[in-house]
Amino acid sequence: MADPSSYRPKPGQIPDSPGVYKFRDDHRRVIYVGKAKSLRPRLSSYFQDLANLHPRTRTMVTTAASVEWTVVSTEVEALQLEYSWIKEYDPRFNVKYRDDKSYPYLAVTLNEEFPRVQVMRGAKKKGVRYFGPYGHAWAIRETVDLMLRVFPVRTCSAGVFKNAERTGRPCLLGYIGKCSAPCVGRVTPDEHRELAEEFCDFMAGRTGAYIRRLERRMTDAAEEMEYERAGRLRDDIGALRRAMEKSAVVLADATDADLIAVAEDELEAAVQIFHVRGGRVRGQRGWVTDKVEEVDTAGLVEDALQQLYGEESGDSVPKEVLVPALPEDQVATDALAQWLSERRGSQVSLRVPQRGDKKDLMATVGRNARQSLVLHKTKRASDLTTRSRALEEIAQALGLDSVPLRIECFDISHLQGDDVVASMVVFEDGLARKSEYRRFQIKGFEGQDDVRSMHEVIGRRFKRYLAEKERTGEWTEENEGSATPGENGENGVNGVNGQNADDAADDTTGQIPAAPGENGHAGPFGPSSLKEDDGRPKRFAYPPQLVVVDGGRPQVAAAKRAMDELGIDDVAVCGLAKRLEEVWLPDDDDPVVLPRSSEGLYLLQRVRDEAHRFAITYQRAKRAKRIRTSPLDDVPGLGETRKQALIKHFGSVKKLRQATIEQICEVPGLGRKTAESVAVALAGTAPAAPAVNTATGEIMEDDGGSTHD
Repeated sequence: MADPSSYRPKPGQIPDSPGVYKFRDDHRRVIYVGKAKSLRPRLSSYFQDLANLHPRTRTMVTTAASVEWTVVSTEVEALQLEYSWIKEYDPRFNVKYRDDKSYPYLAVTLNEEFPRVQVMRGAKKKGVRYFGPYGHAWAIRETVDLMLRVFPVRTCSAGVFKNAERTGRPCLLGYIGKCSAPCVGRVTPDEHRELAEEFCDFMAGRTGAYIRRLERRMTDAAEEMEYERAGRLRDDIGALRRAMEKSAVVLADATDADLIAVAEDELEAAVQIFHVRGGRVRGQRGWVTDKVEEVDTAGLVEDALQQLYGEESGDSVPKEVLVPALPEDQVATDALAQWLSERRGSQVSLRVPQRGDKKDLMATVGRNARQSLVLHKTKRASDLTTRSRALEEIAQALGLDSVPLRIECFDISHLQGDDVVASMVVFEDGLARKSEYRRFQIKGFEGQDDVRSMHEVIGRRFKRYLAEKERTGEWTEENEGSATPGENGENGVNGVNGQNADDAADDTTGQIPAAPGENGHAGPFGPSSLKEDDGRPKRFAYPPQLVVVDGGRPQVAAAKRAMDELGIDDVAVCGLAKRLEEVWLPDDDDPVVLPRSSEGLYLLQRVRDEAHRFAITYQRAKRAKRIRTSPLDDVPGLGETRKQALIKHFGSVKKLRQATIEQICEVPGLGRKTAESVAVALAGTAPAAPAVNTATGEIMEDDGGSTHD
């Protein structure tokens, strides 16, 4: 625990002007970002008697080891810089509004040749028009089903669309009139795009004019005695009205507005947002956050506005934003309104509703916020207590000086010695921190050896940590000569899907750019990606208090040996064996047996199981990629298009292998030199074993098997 007086700025050093400030911990990680219209009084407030500070503020200033600031000219600039730094550094102590779920949106992919209507979650994509968010995906599907009668826009996936193009037959929706079937040319791309844009206009609230137009067309059809067409138009109008009835009118004059309400106590706050478009509630969201310092309602509203609109632009920011409170300083309010107007590209009204329908609707949003906070606290109270007890039990059982706030767990996965990989998962405060998961490919040797693999992975992980310590000047004399910082083979991932992060790793080789000292490259810790004052979360930059390995005494001994070789002596190590769920410690002949009802054991099991899941997911992905390889992959100069042309021409790799060079030359786009390379490559590969129908015993004809399709 740091003493704030040890890094308190000298008197007169802090400027009396607008700016943004950062608190850093002893690892140079940015842990808090804030802004102020005057930096001097704002920063001075953090260095008063600790007893007078908000509990979470007290924790923050005692965790920090330094403070720095940047002066700006206006409060709008301070607002923009604060938001960009929060996004960049992800500070631990800043207000983070946590969605209790991933809200679904109705999305129209206007960035495609044939726009598609679908349900989407997660980050928004450029060129896609979004409506919502909705509380449930089924609500979107019900609305879309009603509207497809009038706007038969494509809803199928890319695979279904391409298959229909290839066969010349539309899907079921095309046959029943709920898709205009652009896949088979019933409408042109321009006609289909016009349908999609009309769909978007209707969803955006421009409903009255369209329904009146349909009513006129229905009347005209009836007068011309085209009763069948008039009946279809009547049904279309009914479908659109039923879709509109799903969101009742709450504000007159087709108002576009977002209403934001806050419910709070001393430690937490809940935010509810109603999205009103065309006078109707089109979506609703709810967030919950911990209050890091003593912030008022206006401050919470400001944070909510930043996180809600920081990535938005254009019509995604409404003309009117209604909030329960605004900063007392009119300059700060004007800065917020100006920032929102810049995001939208036109004037945005930011105000507190005082009377009428808007004030009544704001009361409804406020009730939702209060209910959300009560529900959250009911669910979380036992969770907080349980996690705290679990960490305390682990610390007591393993003889640790303090509870392990950061736990890293490693697991090895392979299939009979092939595709050997490893995973590293991270839990902080008893919760998974998926953005810091990492995956490894074992490159030091071939074959199956879990103990040796564990030694390699632990060594590579902590070499990265030592490389970061050396870069920041924390390298001590006893560390010198322990290891060469940097290692090849780590794949960073973001989340649980196994996607590569910014390591630029090659999934086939597992290679990443070398670290400092390797072949003269700057590597991932070089000047191009890390700066001296950088505070972003980094790969392997922060040490855990506890390393857990999946296995018993041999795996624990290997992990401990790897850390001893690197001079790491301040990180505890244990192993969790699956058979009896006993906990093994280095140099102990007997395991530690935690009670089956122990919360500490349950947390260790969750960490171990998550590492196993993550490792096996990566291993299966690698195996599937290897199985999908084709002999044609090794032919130099043969791209995917010409491989497809070869398979299409001959029907399978088996028939291609039997073809002569002259026959291969007949394939459009293939010259003789490439044909010779194909023949040589296929001649050097043994044909795969024939497939057998296990039901009949019949040998099945090779149809291309492992080729790309």
